[in-house]
Amino acid sequence: MSGLLVVGDVVTDVVARYRAPLAAATDTAADIRTLPGGAGANAACWAARAGCADVRLLARVGTDRADWHEESLRRAGVRPLLVRDPEAPTATVIALVDRDDGERTFLTESGAALRLSSGDWPPDALDGVARLHLSGYLFFAPTSAEAARTALASADERGVPVSVDPASAGFLARLGRDRFLTAVEGVELLLPNAHEAALLTGLPAPEAAAAALSRRFPLVAVTLGGGGALVAEGGRVVAKAAAPPVRVVDTTGAGDAFTGAFLAARLAGAGPAAAAEAGCRAGAEAVTRTGGRPPPGQGASPRDGNPRDGNP
Repeated sequence: MSGLLVVGDVVTDVVARYRAPLAAATDTAADIRTLPGGAGANAACWAARAGCADVRLLARVGTDRADWHEESLRRAGVRPLLVRDPEAPTATVIALVDRDDGERTFLTESGAALRLSSGDWPPDALDGVARLHLSGYLFFAPTSAEAARTALASADERGVPVSVDPASAGFLARLGRDRFLTAVEGVELLLPNAHEAALLTGLPAPEAAAAALSRRFPLVAVTLGGGGALVAEGGRVVAKAAAPPVRVVDTTGAGDAFTGAFLAARLAGAGPAAAAEAGCRAGAEAVTRTGGRPPPGQGASPRDGNPRDGNP
């Protein structure tokens, strides 16, 4: 049993990379691409890229882009378990990316993503699964939060370890740290970035925040962008991983890449420190390209079909 099930979001990303300051009431030149994305979907693709041969993704999409997203996931080596929503469109994110430093700002329409419900959870969802990963976005809406609770309860019954990426500092701040921490109680691994860790603890120093979170969760990995990552267990930081120096093009999906590679390494038997190093390498690769996914066609083949060549 070595499968990874990711439950989360599939998103259509419209990525606009600009260099001149945004000009109000007129035009700003930009390079614009429409790409498959979503925190959960990106993490699943990076896990496949890192060598995990059985990666599955459960998410809800609109009928408008379902075929395109299924195909792009299969080409990445991920088995798509996509629920088609007849009413809501696929979630869309407009990512405004500064071409000078690669930093991004998101405009988000959640669409079908946060309409994933407990009724969408298949009875056999965890068959052959060694790890369950939940995108934190699920906890920010009542319907998808109930789906997350169903998944957590099923994993607890079967003894499957669960990881959660808090996903969005903005949404997390609106939900409130106490409500989020209560919702993810019992999770084995938490994967926040430094901003999210600070919000969850009230501690601005990443080392202190990581240590504090590891008193509540058995394992915590805090990403620091170009500063690498920290791993904490039992109330103390036990490892630090460096990020390889690279030229940053787009920071979209860097945290998702870290998560996917970290989980794949853990499934392969790596310790937390080695998993963090693998995550940092994936994150560094992610920021050198536009969008949040690895290059297409480089993941392991999903068991329900072979990926096909070509761009999504």
